[in-house]
Amino acid sequence: MKRASKLLVCAILAGWLTACAGMSERDRDTVVGAGVGTAIGAGVTGDVGGAAVGGVVGGVVGNQVGRRDRY
Repeated sequence: MKRASKLLVCAILAGWLTACAGMSERDRDTVVGAGVGTAIGAGVTGDVGGAAVGGVVGGVVGNQVGRRDRY
């Protein structure tokens, strides 16, 4: 049973990594910002609501950091 669960985890991780291969730099910044925001929000508040708000705020910040102005 342990071998099957390890194989499943490896397959899921490989799928996640290949899904990120086609992302633009801005998309990756958004995902990283959302992940970091979720972790910080959960750590600060200790509940799901804080994690959700942190994820949204982090995603917006990450999206704007990856933005290139075209003036």
